[in-house]
This record gives sequence, C-alpha cells and structure tokens, in this order.
Amino acid sequence: MAPATQPLTETTAIRRADGESRSLAASLPLLMLEARRIAANVIHGVHGRRRAGAGESFWQYRRFVSGEPSQNVDWRRSARDDHLYVREQEWEAAHTVWLWPDRSASMAFASNNVRDSKLERSLIVTFALAELLVAGGERVGVPGLMNPTSNGNVIDKIAQAMLHDSAPRPSLPSSFVPTALAEIVVLSDFWSPIAEIRGLIAGLSASGAHGTLVQVVDPAEETFPYAGRVEFVEPESGEVITAGRAESWAQDYVARVAAHRDAIRAETGKLGWLFTTHTTSRSAAELLLYLHAGLMASKAGSPGVKVGRSA
Repeated sequence: MAPATQPLTETTAIRRADGESRSLAASLPLLMLEARRIAANVIHGVHGRRRAGAGESFWQYRRFVSGEPSQNVDWRRSARDDHLYVREQEWEAAHTVWLWPDRSASMAFASNNVRDSKLERSLIVTFALAELLVAGGERVGVPGLMNPTSNGNVIDKIAQAMLHDSAPRPSLPSSFVPTALAEIVVLSDFWSPIAEIRGLIAGLSASGAHGTLVQVVDPAEETFPYAGRVEFVEPESGEVITAGRAESWAQDYVARVAAHRDAIRAETGKLGWLFTTHTTSRSAAELLLYLHAGLMASKAGSPGVKVGRSA
C-alpha cells in the first residue's frame, strides 16, 4: 500500500528497461573481473556439470574396464605404469532458467528521489540476466509467457511477449511444472500473504527445481518515512486507508515487514532455496551479480551464495 501517485505505464517501463538492461549486461564482464568469487564459475559460456559425459573439458582418468572399446584407452597416460586408463570428459549441457518479474499494479510504485520504480528495476534485471545467461549457452524462459530459448535476441523476445500480453497481472507466478534441474528466479515485492508464498514455493519445488526469490522494494517501503495525515491506496484492490498521524505507524510497520521476511526466509530455507531483498535505491548491477553468482554456484553443485540483504 502506498500514497497515491501517477503510475508508470507498463509499456514505458518495458521500453526503458530494454535499453538500460543492454547497457547493464554489456558492463558485466568488468564487474565479473572485480567480483573474483564468480569469475571461476564462468568459462567461455560453457558451464560443466562436474560429472563425466559428452563435452570438451577434461574431467578425470579412470581405469579401463574389460569389455569396453579399446579406442577409449588413453595410451599416453597408460604408458606411465602397468594399467590402462580412459580419459573422461566433463558433461556439458544447456541449463534452463525460468525468470519471472512481477508486473502487477503494486510494482509501479516509486517514491520521491528514486529513479526506478519496482517494475522498472525488476524488468532491467530480468532482461540483463536473460541476455547474460543466453550468452553463456543457457536456455531462458518466462512462465506463462515464453518457452525456454537460447536465442541471442532474448531481450527482444521477452519484451515483445510482454508488450503483447493481455492476460491479468498476478502478484505471483501461475503454477507450472519446471524440470528437476531447472532454476527459477522470481522478482516481486512479495507483499502477498505468506500462505500464498508458501504455496508458490511448494508447487514449484515439487519437481526438484531450485529457486531464488528476490523481494524488490522501494526505500519508502523499508523505512515508512511518512508523517501527518496520509491517504494510502492499495493499487490492486483500490482499498483506501487514511492515517491521521502516519508517523505513529512506523514502528509497527517495520516490525511487521521484518516478521513477513522472516516467514519467507523460513519457507525458502526448508527447501534450500535462496531469498534476498533489493532496494531500488541500490545498484541494479549489484543484484545482477548476486543472481548470476547464485545460479552458477547452484549449477556447479556448491553451497551457493549466502542469503542476506546484500543485493
């Protein structure tokens, strides 16, 4: 719920985010050099699965097994001792990542002195992450909007699909069944009731997919900087609440926000999902780095990025 303002149209947000995300994605190589913790996970856009299979990267030597084709023997390695060895390659395969930015009415909110609305920031990061993933050989899809693709014009495809989408704008993604190895990234303000968020996580994780929830919020939603008589309008229902002395609500508001986040964190933690918050006054590149690092760590089978408010 927020003070009444003239909302940004979705068409304008998509077009603006389209241009800014390209610039953001283009700057990522430099950011990755500075962020050494993820540089090792990206190797020319091909990311190994850390197990033997079809690929170009060396994985390990193993003993030759009687009965398998003799052409599998690595004679150079075998010449070093009395055993025969087979050179195994690391299995490399495209990864499917589902990206879902919340485009509901509440996301259009932007307080004073903030450049991006929640909608714009979510779209910028979604587009930039999609371009980065596709450039790295991954497949990207948007639930209910676009099937997974590795097309180099992925930003254009997502933007055009959104511009021509006439369906209602839900606050949480509709139910779908991702594959067991898929990754899901949901960017929303997550002001939905915790029961709805719990149902979302349970449904999407049922197949074994892994996910990341990013709560995108405006600075005013963090601190509640209002005073005096303020009229708050719920953008999706139109409900109006008037505060005679808004400053008297601040303490309870901050406590309820913290409790809501703790509840989300508890639900994601049960399934090994990630949860983080991102304020639109912070850098979009910061969130992009966080998400990319988390996705690459998950693919490599490492514990991943610790969750906090760093993004």
